Amino acid sequence: MSTVSKRNWRENPLIWPTAGLALVVAFNLFFGAEFFSISIQDGHLYGNLVDILSQGARVMLLSLGMTLVIATGGVDLSVGAVMAIAGALVAALVERAGLGFFVAFPAAMAVSMLLGVFNGSLVVFARIQPIIATLILMVAGRGVAQLITTSDVIIFEDPVLEFMGQGYLLGIPFSLWLVAAIFVGMVLLIRKTAIGLLIEAVGDNENASRFSGINASQLKLIVYGVCGLLAGLAGVLEAASLSAADPIKSGELRELDAIFAVVIGGTALTGGRFLLLGSILGAILLQALTVTLYNVGVPAAVAPVPKAIVIVAVCLLQAPRFRTQISKIVGLRRGK
Repeated sequence: MSTVSKRNWRENPLIWPTAGLALVVAFNLFFGAEFFSISIQDGHLYGNLVDILSQGARVMLLSLGMTLVIATGGVDLSVGAVMAIAGALVAALVERAGLGFFVAFPAAMAVSMLLGVFNGSLVVFARIQPIIATLILMVAGRGVAQLITTSDVIIFEDPVLEFMGQGYLLGIPFSLWLVAAIFVGMVLLIRKTAIGLLIEAVGDNENASRFSGINASQLKLIVYGVCGLLAGLAGVLEAASLSAADPIKSGELRELDAIFAVVIGGTALTGGRFLLLGSILGAILLQALTVTLYNVGVPAAVAPVPKAIVIVAVCLLQAPRFRTQISKIVGLRRGK
């Protein structure tokens, strides 16, 4: 293998989340055989592997939206709060207002998208830094969710919502089909149209993109709106999976999981080039690592520590400068 081909292999950003996932799988081969247990009941697949994907579906949705925002040079810290608002709204409309899915769900999606556009407006028109602009909704949003539910956990019943969060299609959880459809749609939109190139151009150099005729402001509003919409969908899925909406716990710290998944997946926080598939792999890695830690008996309060170590390790391996320094150190030791 030539030096060029080795360099290209190492610089492929998908290598590192894939390697991290492979290490988690290898660890479970020796220390957690139950990790791979799969059973079929009533034609449905059950087991840890299925749970990792189905429970990770919400982070996958968040990471897809977050990827687009980060690619433009921004960030959205409010996705967890938007999840809480969407779940609270759909539950309140179904259980307290007596409305059905076909009214409650579109209303929750519309509000979520508007919340995303609100974030984008603060960034575009008010010229507030994205981290501050979205922090406003992150703090206030959960209060809005509590106002909607009057600070109660709303338990609701709706067959369509229950199918979305708990149902199966061809033996596979419906939430996975939903994520797959959205992922494929976004990939086709990015590859078959110029929108992916426009997003990268804005993230690389917004001023240059404006001079080249790109409406960066409009593009950012769309991107933040999509991020809000996907966060709302994740919130509805979380509420539907429990048949209950908790305005306090719903979406808690999910914004951090989404950002970690995007960064692990190879999208730079500085904006520019982005990888939707990498973000999906990052979300799966986070969920697989979480399940692994719980399976080996790590307490929930301690689990974030080893998870953070793995995340930092993967991020460092992605950094060309870090890999160069490690290569130099290894080379010096071999020289000795």
